[in-house]
Amino acid sequence: MPEDPSDFLHERMAFTRESRGRLKVSSPEACHMRRVAEDFLGMIDAYISDAGHFESMGDISRAIEAVSYAYGWMDAGVRIGLFDVAGDGDRFTLAE
Repeated sequence: MPEDPSDFLHERMAFTRESRGRLKVSSPEACHMRRVAEDFLGMIDAYISDAGHFESMGDISRAIEAVSYAYGWMDAGVRIGLFDVAGDGDRFTLAE
């Protein structure tokens, strides 16, 4: 981990944004789980946005917290099968 919290934040933001781009919703349009996945995506995007806002305000600690929550939502969504990540077990926690 970098010593400077701002450097750490920038690394985590880049990793999280790249990870967000890899998510593919697993459920078909008409399935209830599609709406659940879309809700997760909304939470992920909101926390990523919050991280940017906190960073712009100079609140690096809260920005790190927000980006961590964003990634947590992603990883949880992958784990329960809402998102397909093409077997990327290095970046995400897969069920098996």
